[in-house]
Amino acid sequence: TSPQFFNILNFVLQFCPTDPSETELMERFAKIGVGAGKTMDASKLSPEMKAAVEQGVADAWADFGELEKQFAAGKVTSGDVFGTREYLKNNYLYRMGAAVLGIYGNSKQEAMYPFYAVDEAKQKLNGANRYTVRFAPGQLPPVHAFWSLTMYELPQSLLVANPINRYLINSPMLPQLNRDTDGGLTLLIQNESPGKDKEANWLPAPKGPFVMAMRLYWPKEETVDGKWTAPPAQQAK
Repeated sequence: TSPQFFNILNFVLQFCPTDPSETELMERFAKIGVGAGKTMDASKLSPEMKAAVEQGVADAWADFGELEKQFAAGKVTSGDVFGTREYLKNNYLYRMGAAVLGIYGNSKQEAMYPFYAVDEAKQKLNGANRYTVRFAPGQLPPVHAFWSLTMYELPQSLLVANPINRYLINSPMLPQLNRDTDGGLTLLIQNESPGKDKEANWLPAPKGPFVMAMRLYWPKEETVDGKWTAPPAQQAK
């Protein structure tokens, strides 16, 4: 984050009245030129103040790195970091997490976003491996609306070009997917085709690192309260 960011913030703050809980905080920020309509000139800060600002930015990103690990491990969910001011209050780390990981995300009552960055063994996902995501019988994502699982190539975080032009698997596709013998559903996550007879359940992955985002719209109560959790990505043998 460049110090120039604060002048963008200063412009935006003109349209965002200060919450009473942050009055004292904004008074402190004003001393270095951060506030509605102000101009921050980092070159005019004392060496000590400039170093403090830079260290604060570094500390924030370090804290975010730890939060990202908790998010990948499922210890923190999208339901924790997305929501209204009344819900998040002044939890600035969670608010930063929401802005970085998926700005404009919905509150947990409207949508949940299970995230796949690692497999069941806590190893980062990579197209050099093959994975499965299996929903046991009766354990499809509990939603009132619909769900989807989307593939993103890293580091670009973009969709992945593939021979079958498939970038996600979602609930409207269920009639075309092959069920397991016990009625469950296994999705195949890999770079190469699993074979024509299995392509119905194939979500193509890139050759290298990737992540997947599940989106659960209008989730049912068992999703919101954590009784249902997304199944892990398991490395295929």
